[in-house]
Order: sequence, then structure tokens, then C-alpha cells
Amino acid sequence: MILDEIEQPGDLKTLSIAELEQLCSEIRHFLIEQLSKTGGHLAPNLGVVELTVALHFFLDSPVDRIVYDVGHQAYVHKMLTGRKHLFPTLRKYKGLSGFVKRAESEHDHWEAGHSSTSLSAAMGMAIARDRLGKNNQVVAVIGDGALTGGMALEALNHIGHEKTRMLVVLNDNEMSIAPNVGALHNYLGKIRSDRHYQKVKEDIEHFLKKIPAFGDKMAKAFEHVKDRLKYLVVPGVLFEELGFTYLGPVDGHDMIQLLQALEQAATIQGPVILHVITMKGKGYAPAEADSYKWHGISPYKIESGEVLASGAAHPWYSDIFAQALIELADNDPRIIAITAAMPSGTALTKFAQKHPDKMMDVGIAEQHATTLCAALAMQGMKPVFAVYSTFLQRAYDQIVHDVCRHNANVVFAIDRAGFVGADGETHQGVYDLAYLRHVPNLVLMMPKDENELRHMLHTAIAYNDGPVAVRYPRMSGSGVALDQVFKTIPIGSWEITREGNYATIIAIGPMVAIAEDAAERMKKDGKFIRVINARFVKPLDEVILRQLAQERHPVIVFEETAVMGGLGSAILEWYAMHHLVAPAIRLLGIPDVFVEHGSIPQQREEIGLTIDNLITHLQAMHLRNRHHA
Repeated sequence: MILDEIEQPGDLKTLSIAELEQLCSEIRHFLIEQLSKTGGHLAPNLGVVELTVALHFFLDSPVDRIVYDVGHQAYVHKMLTGRKHLFPTLRKYKGLSGFVKRAESEHDHWEAGHSSTSLSAAMGMAIARDRLGKNNQVVAVIGDGALTGGMALEALNHIGHEKTRMLVVLNDNEMSIAPNVGALHNYLGKIRSDRHYQKVKEDIEHFLKKIPAFGDKMAKAFEHVKDRLKYLVVPGVLFEELGFTYLGPVDGHDMIQLLQALEQAATIQGPVILHVITMKGKGYAPAEADSYKWHGISPYKIESGEVLASGAAHPWYSDIFAQALIELADNDPRIIAITAAMPSGTALTKFAQKHPDKMMDVGIAEQHATTLCAALAMQGMKPVFAVYSTFLQRAYDQIVHDVCRHNANVVFAIDRAGFVGADGETHQGVYDLAYLRHVPNLVLMMPKDENELRHMLHTAIAYNDGPVAVRYPRMSGSGVALDQVFKTIPIGSWEITREGNYATIIAIGPMVAIAEDAAERMKKDGKFIRVINARFVKPLDEVILRQLAQERHPVIVFEETAVMGGLGSAILEWYAMHHLVAPAIRLLGIPDVFVEHGSIPQQREEIGLTIDNLITHLQAMHLRNRHHA
């Protein structure tokens, strides 16, 4: 096999076109085989096989820089840069990352788990190259979905203005994670369907050069008017108006076309956009038929495409959220659900099936979505923005400036709050408490189980005094019974789920169940632990906090969030601001580190968010408290 001989990109240089094409076939077979065992981003990578091979054949990595947007389409890049043998560990604890990872290889120049960053990064590399007097090439590979992101559009504008010498490869597969939306997507569709500009230009130039004596002069004169011809036959002029030379579209699965286009791009001074048409999922029939489903997939049976059971015995929190929102929207015409290109991940596809007129996908545009929600709310609607915790980070200014400052009745349904598992540090939802709770007017809560999530969503929508954020984890529920009638939870009220006088655990979200298990184990030794479900991070339950100050029992705050700025910080701040002597408090959460990919249990074990560690701290605090007493 040719693939067995490829250890570094330089090994491609001696291959013929036929051998490169054979290599692409072997890569597809390898990906389909390996990801059937590990899961991962199959469809995006099957779609960029020829493109990635062509780039590494033409370029000289790592001297030349390839910057992948998001990076979940970089599996082929990893294979060609010496990491093929690591694929059995893909997305596993201490194994191969599912995204580009600078610590893994000198060929990985930029890492990201969020979209639309590649153009800014590549521009920075190109400017640094020019200032340092170097001559390497810089290439950004970006999908048509990511190109609709505001940051990418800002970068396009700046690159064109500065005339930065770099190549932007637009990988146009007509689909990001969800079907693309927006005018730019429609614009690219026109370019895909319009093939005759280049043919018209070439035919005219060929004809003029045939005219005796005057042909060459007329052909040169034609160069001055050809731009006007573009306005007549090609909508792709938008990119050239931005300052780019536009090449394409080319077939992203035709090796000869790709290499010819790359050679042409290399001769052009200034920024170039190479428009490449690819098929997401190419080479595997199930992924070709449903690239949406196969964007990121669990282990599966190769022959049938049957996805193996996840092992979850109960519905996921996302599904519980969507069903509750459906029921609430049945009777509330004000509700409108918003997603930023993640209808499936947030389970809003189910909501859209029942209420298609109450659902809106704005594309990869979290900032726009947030401000849109603010305006909707200010006109009497009840917008519910379902968004991953890590993606909501991108809309921080809009949260502060447009939602909270206006005290708009927006509901943020924050999915993937806490550890997320295999996607790793770029997707960990562990910072939202810190970047949300200090913003005025915002109510912030998290349920201990799926039943409480239903009631919290109802409470948030019924609340008319400002914005509310409800955060919930990436996991299946515990299987508790679901109340059919919604209840309103008093704002700022905590719940004491278990009484005790040995020590107190203040826990939030899934940590409540772990705290309950720890308390049950200690009960067997005659040590009774009070467990508090701190379901509101803002406002805090001041009655309970004053009671704890009076009792002086040791307290552990147990949270799957960053300690700095989290629930524990909020409690300590409250005691300080109210000039109260706090009980002995220990904070158990995520320290000042980025937690890498692995399973959620492994991530909790690494950080110490386990029953055993919690018990160890409870016993140590109790002994210390007795000693000081």
C-alpha cells in the first residue's frame, strides 16, 4: 500500500498523479475503517482527501503554513504528517486530538475548535513572514459555512485591503454541520452553477490573438475591459471587489485540476481565493446520503452504516430541553427558538418539526443571534437561544451590551455546560459561570436533574424581569420521573436535599448526584452530610448562606466549572460584601488549567471531581474544624 510508505509530506513528492489518486482511495478506506471503531468527524474528512493530498504535494510543510478552520477536517493532514499510527487513540484520553493540535506536530500551525478564525490567523502569519523577510506560502482552508461567520468576513475585508500575499482555499461542500443559511451561501451557489466566465474570457482572448498585426495589442487592451465582463457573467466578482484574485470553481476531487489551480495561485501576487467544490462524506455511501448525520459520528458498522448504541439508558438533557420547549411553545405564541448553525446538537430539530414557524437558524453567527434575541425580546417576544457554552463565549459583548444592559427578557439555554468529553479543551463548557454571573440583571441557574430542567425552562420563560440563563450538561439524564405539570421555581432559592451536621456540600448540576452518593457512603459510618442543590448561581440563596455562617460547620463547594469566578467564588464574595465571617469553605472545581479530551469520567478523575476525593476532603475539613474548635 502506498499509504504505508507515507510518513511525512515530503514522501508525496515522488508520486505520480495515478499514485496520488490511489493514495486518496487508501486514505478513505483507512478513515472509514478506523472511525468505525473510535467515532469522530467522518464526513468532513472524507470530503477533503484529494484537497489535503494536493496541498501537501504542492507545498513544503512545515515551512509553508496550512491553517485549518475549526480543524475537525484535518484527519487526513494528521495521517500525512506522521500520526497515522495514533488513530486507534483518536479523541481518547491522552490520545490523538480530534482537532489540530500544536503540541502534536510541527505541521500543526494553528489550533481551534470554533469556526471562522483561520483567515485572521493566516493573515497574521503572512504579515509576519513579510516583515521577517521570508518567502514561505500561507494557506487558509475554510468551509463555506465558516465563511459566513462574522470574524471571517472581517478578515476577508482586511486581507483584501492590505493586499496580503496568501491563499484562501474555500472548501465548498454546501454544508457545514447544519445546512448553511444566508445570502453568502446563496451567492456561492450561483458561482457553483456559473461555469462560462472563464470559457468566455479565454475564447475572446484566443480570437483576438488570431487577428494579424493587431491581435496581441487588442488582447492587451482586452485586459482593461475584462473586469467589466465579470459583471455580466460571474457573480464571483464580490471576492475580487474585496481585493482577491478569484480562481475556480474547481472539482475538489480531481487531482489534476487541484494541482493546476494551486500552481496558478502561486504565480499571483496578493491574496487569492481558490474555490473548491467537494462532496462531504465522499466515498462512503451512508455519509454521502446524510452528511449532516455523519458530520460527527459514534462508532458504527461499516457494511450497513448502523450507528452502535451509545449506552445511554435515558434521554439526553438536550432532548429533555427540546421536548419541554415544544410543550411550552404549544401554548405561548411569544416563544421563538434560535440556533447558530447547531439545530441538531441542541436538539432543536425536534422543536422545528413541531413548530417550524417558531424556529430560526441564523448560521455561524452567535453575536448576531444574541443581539437579534435582545431586539425580539424588547418587542414582546420570548426568544430562547439554544447554544453550547463554549460557543456563547463568542457573544460576550452582545450579552453585556445588548441583552443585559437593556434588561431584555432573553432566555439562554446553555448546552454542554461542564466537561464535554472527546472534543476537549476547545469545547469544555466550564467558563460560562465566570463570564456571566458578574453581569447585571442576569439570572443564572442549573438543574440537578432532567426534571428540574423542565421546571427551570418554564421558570425562565415565565420570568419577565430580565434575561435568564439555564445551563445543562452534555450527558444523559438520571432517569428520574418527569412531572407533566410545569412548576415555577422561586428565583434565588436553593434546595436542601439531605440534612446533616458533620459537614455541608454545596453542589450544582450533576455534582449534586455525586454529593448525594458521597453523603450516602459516609452515612454508613454515622457521619451525616448536608447536601444543598445550589440551583441558582445568581442570585444566591442568602437565607441559607446566613444559616451556614451561624452554624460554622465546614463547607465544600462542589462544581464542574472553573473555580476562579465560579459558584464558590460567588459565595466567598457574598460573605465578604456582607461583612460576615464565613464558615470554613473549601472549593472543589476546575483549577487554572485547560482540560484535554477524554471521557467525562476521565476528565472528572483527573481534576478530582469524584466521590472518593470529595469524601477525603470532607473528612480532612471536619478534622481540621474540630482541631481549631
